Amino acid sequence: MHPARAAALAATTVLGAGAAAIAAGRYAADAALKPPPGRPLPDVPELTVHAVGNDTVTLTRSVESQRPGTYGMTAPGLHAVVGPVADTPHPADCVVRRLERVTHGVLEPGARVRLTPQVHVGNPRDALGLDHADVEVPGELGPLPAWFVPGDRGTWVIAVHGLGTTREHPMVVLPFLHRLRLPVLALGYRGDPGAPRPPEGISHFGAAEWRDLDAAIRYAVRYGARRIVLHGWSTGATMSLLAALDSALSPRVAGVVMDSPVLDWQALVRTCAAYRRTPAALLPLAVRAAEGRTGLGADTLFTATDPARLTVPVLLLHGPDDTLAPWSHSRELVARRPELIHLRAVRHAPHAAMWNVNPAAYEEALRRFLTPLM
Repeated sequence: MHPARAAALAATTVLGAGAAAIAAGRYAADAALKPPPGRPLPDVPELTVHAVGNDTVTLTRSVESQRPGTYGMTAPGLHAVVGPVADTPHPADCVVRRLERVTHGVLEPGARVRLTPQVHVGNPRDALGLDHADVEVPGELGPLPAWFVPGDRGTWVIAVHGLGTTREHPMVVLPFLHRLRLPVLALGYRGDPGAPRPPEGISHFGAAEWRDLDAAIRYAVRYGARRIVLHGWSTGATMSLLAALDSALSPRVAGVVMDSPVLDWQALVRTCAAYRRTPAALLPLAVRAAEGRTGLGADTLFTATDPARLTVPVLLLHGPDDTLAPWSHSRELVARRPELIHLRAVRHAPHAAMWNVNPAAYEEALRRFLTPLM
């Protein structure tokens, strides 16, 4: 073969391989940048249903199926709620959990299901019997859907879900907050069902989305909130901290509750890509693809959420079993502002599932935090 032709062929091959690697990195990054709302994140493995009783369900034994607490259980066309592991005889490779209810669909042996922290589906009235109003919050991209559950106190709670869930996720704490007579605004933001699509069609891990929460703060103040507590999960927790620091109405924010905050977006991208079985050699390309598409630098969230600027108390709930958002960063926040940030460590909890592991303990921590802020 002529040397020039051989060189051209080699260059084409290299360029083709490079383009393929870039495309693979972009695809791998999509696991974190385009999480479908309401679907479990890629760190949640499938489990097989082996048997269904009147009030029990038998699942494949794994770390996930043995986690303590209460979870939603989903599959296409199916949603159920499972409680703690039951003290019932079972095969060595199985786990029996209490079956609380089947919300919709049919639960049968052989089904492939996933556990999720999103326990309730529907709306506060249908799922919990709580009166609410469907409202629209004017956002910078257009109207944002929200539920308003009334209460007679001047302190409002604005609840913000995170990756892989919808505003149905915060319904786990609505009955508790309702008993405290706190008005609650459960916000849907850009990318959610019924909300505007983000311009790039991707998540910015709270760095852009917090402006929708800022709009919700303005809405709450306009309709009578004297003080506001921001309660967020996952990227919603990141949004809450950013809003408490940077909103023009931050003086109205009395406190922040952060559940499993995402403070290292690169770690999240790498982990989500790895769960997609992306080869280790391509993980840096996934991070680079996410960086190029979001415009975020490696330290963007660290810098933006600098706790040195914090002026209000924070309840931070997180644990070492979170594989998506390393809790080392939460501990660093506490170390930098121990007089304002209280960390409640929750073990055996996956991402954004601190309530699920022990609802009573979670709500007692909330009660102690919220009582001085009412």
